[in-house]
Amino acid sequence: MILSCNNIEKSFDDNLIFTNCSFFIEDKEKAAIVGINGAGKSTLLKIIVNELSADKGNVVIAKDKTIGYLAQYQNISAKNTIYDEMLDAKKDIINMENNIRKLENDMQNADGEKLEALLSSYTRLNNQFELLNGYSYKSEIIGVLKGLGFEEDTFHKEISTLSGGQKTRIALGKMLLSKPDIILLDEPTNHLDINSITWLEGYLSAYDGAVIIVAHDRYFLDKIVTKVIEIDRTKVTVFSGNYTDYASKKSMLREAEMKRYLNQQREIKHQEEVIEKLRSFNREKSIKRAESREKMLNKIEVLDKPVTENKTMAITLTPKVLSGNDVLKVEGLGKSFGELILFKNISFEIKRGERVAIIGENGTGKTTILKIINNLISADNGVVTLGANVNIGYYDQEHQLLNMDNTIFDEISDAYPSLTNTEIRNMLAAFLFTGDDVFKRINDLSGGERGRVSLAKLMLSEANFLILDEPTNHLDMDSKEILENALKNYKGTVLYVSHDRYFINTTATRILELENGILVNYDGNYDYYTEKHQHLSSLALEQNSDSIVIKDSFKISSGSSDGKSDWQTMKAAQAKERKRQNDIKKTEEKIAETEKKLALLDEEMTKEEVYTSVSRCMEIHKEQEELKAYLEDLYDKWETLM
Repeated sequence: MILSCNNIEKSFDDNLIFTNCSFFIEDKEKAAIVGINGAGKSTLLKIIVNELSADKGNVVIAKDKTIGYLAQYQNISAKNTIYDEMLDAKKDIINMENNIRKLENDMQNADGEKLEALLSSYTRLNNQFELLNGYSYKSEIIGVLKGLGFEEDTFHKEISTLSGGQKTRIALGKMLLSKPDIILLDEPTNHLDINSITWLEGYLSAYDGAVIIVAHDRYFLDKIVTKVIEIDRTKVTVFSGNYTDYASKKSMLREAEMKRYLNQQREIKHQEEVIEKLRSFNREKSIKRAESREKMLNKIEVLDKPVTENKTMAITLTPKVLSGNDVLKVEGLGKSFGELILFKNISFEIKRGERVAIIGENGTGKTTILKIINNLISADNGVVTLGANVNIGYYDQEHQLLNMDNTIFDEISDAYPSLTNTEIRNMLAAFLFTGDDVFKRINDLSGGERGRVSLAKLMLSEANFLILDEPTNHLDMDSKEILENALKNYKGTVLYVSHDRYFINTTATRILELENGILVNYDGNYDYYTEKHQHLSSLALEQNSDSIVIKDSFKISSGSSDGKSDWQTMKAAQAKERKRQNDIKKTEEKIAETEKKLALLDEEMTKEEVYTSVSRCMEIHKEQEELKAYLEDLYDKWETLM
């Protein structure tokens, strides 16, 4: 065991984040921390690295073990170049190399015992240098930088000139190169393209140390982790396996929990009905039975109703009007910024009902294509033609279409003045903005919150052509799944840019990959893309084609059940239930009839000519005992039938 968290508890302003949080990490183990936004995942990482203190409990790290931590947001202000900044992670190796060079020089001018001492130091230091892979540290730096999406011609750029996302990648690269015993990563894939995420998957899977990851990328987690630590409504639960295993087990647990609750509720209701019926018979025996059942019912430990849905978005996207079959036609499109040519002469078409994903490395021009289609920037050449009755709804990852001075409420109200206050509040509640939250200024919101506001506006637009730029950024997994379902059921057309492979695989019917200024078309989802990628991209480069369309037929297999057998089973079950109901009715009639007879016998015993006759009293008493025994059997039969 390299790390353990023991009964950790943390609150902020009386808001309990988690309690009794306990888990351990073995050496070289790869684990994920999952939960909805705000569950406390980042807080837990900060407690582990001692950036925050726990209210209770403690974190134990094995002796002499080092930790590397990558926070979600980085702001490196160094004046170093990219390459020099990465060299800083290898300063111990570089110092060792300098000492080796110095020893080599010193040995040239030494002899005798001094030479032997220098030679001994040189041998020891050189062995240590080799063990630390010192002779390949430069190629290791280049490999990490390239893996994270930096080309060699950018290595000379100063850190201060980089974007926030690039700085985060530099921080990630430095941490990987420092090779700590335990790596903690908070949303490491947020600023990576698909190729870089794939490279990081391989790097972390083979990493000779422990890794703890907070991420919403389900593909990424499936490839790496063997343990999932879930934070759910302040409770922390550990699951073995990858994310898919966790999701499956979690679903089974929720179903079992709900089944136990529903079964208990049915049993409680049934017992209450039986008790009420027994009381209605109004006999001493039936009342005693009712009281006995009531005592048993009161001893039941009633289960709380499980929360079946997290507080997540509920999105319905409905086009106001149907577009024509030809939604978008792009011909000969080209765009450059100065000497940087993003793409030239690319062409593609989109038909109604398609869900098309544009993928590619960072900086290839994916977002630029979306902005050109939306007339936010102009193309250098080429034509963009929208089809008949096409109404665009645009989701911008930078949220430039939001007025930063508006409140959330005003942002919706200004865009849709015909909506009532109640309608606006109901809409915002679906996107997790309730109460006074709706009066927060857009400028004060987090990136994820702004994304939800943009999605709310998009939903209200009733557009029939959705253009989305990284729509899943900052969404938790539950919210991603709801958005996926909304898009899959959407009757319009969708064009989007995303690095979320699971999202692409679930929603895309076609993929356009922008690679080396060439657009390659894949008629399928992400699984199909990975299968065909190497062959098609090579073919595109060989032919220097603008776009290659590869069609494939998908066979849909459907299992068949024995309809006749199912019908017979259903009819048998219905017949059995009818018989049970008839038996209940007949038994209740017999109970009523028997009780009526007993009542008549009781009345008979009050007559003078009866109670003064010993023989007649004995006859009535015998008949009463027989009826009571028969009534007892009827009660037993009735309870069994019920």
